[in-house]
Amino acid sequence: MTAPQEPQTSPPPIVVLTTGGTIDKTYFDALSKYQVGESVVQRLLEIGRVTCPFRIVEGMRKDSLDLTPEDRETLRAMVAELPTTRVVITHGTDTMTETARVMASIRDKTIVFTGSLSPARFSESDATFNLGMAFATVQVAAPGVYIAMSGQVFRADKVRKDHTAGRFVPLDA
Repeated sequence: MTAPQEPQTSPPPIVVLTTGGTIDKTYFDALSKYQVGESVVQRLLEIGRVTCPFRIVEGMRKDSLDLTPEDRETLRAMVAELPTTRVVITHGTDTMTETARVMASIRDKTIVFTGSLSPARFSESDATFNLGMAFATVQVAAPGVYIAMSGQVFRADKVRKDHTAGRFVPLDA
C-alpha cells in the first residue's frame, strides 16, 4: 500500500499591475496626441499563449511623468498587500526607476518593471517583447526589484534611462 500523496499546491498567480505609460497609450486626436487608454496587457499575454497563471490588477492609468510621490506610495502599498511573491509592473519608462526605488522597501517579493518606448498598439512596438522578458524574469529571479527592457534585465538600483539613446543602461555607463 502506498502512502497518500499530499495535494500539489501551485504558487499564487503572477500579478501584472498596470500603471499606464506608453505601453497602454492610444491616439487621442487627429494631432497625434496620445493618452493612456485601457490596458492591452491581457491581450498581449493571450497572443503570447501564456499558460502560467496570472492576474491583472489595474493600479492607475497615468503617464509616468504625471505620477506623484503619493501615487508611488499607493502603488507600493498595493504591491505589499498582494497575496503573491511575483509581480510584474507595467510602467512608463520616463520615471520607472523612481517608482522602482520606492518598491525597494518591499522584501520577499520579486518585482519586475517593464514598459515600452512605443505604444503596444503599434505593430513595431517593443511592448510584447519587453512584457515577455518581464514575465519570464519574475518566474526565475530572486526576490528584489528589477527592470526588464530591450532584452536586458537590470537590478532596479543599478540602472538609469538614457533619454538621448532611448534605452536603459547600467548606472556606471
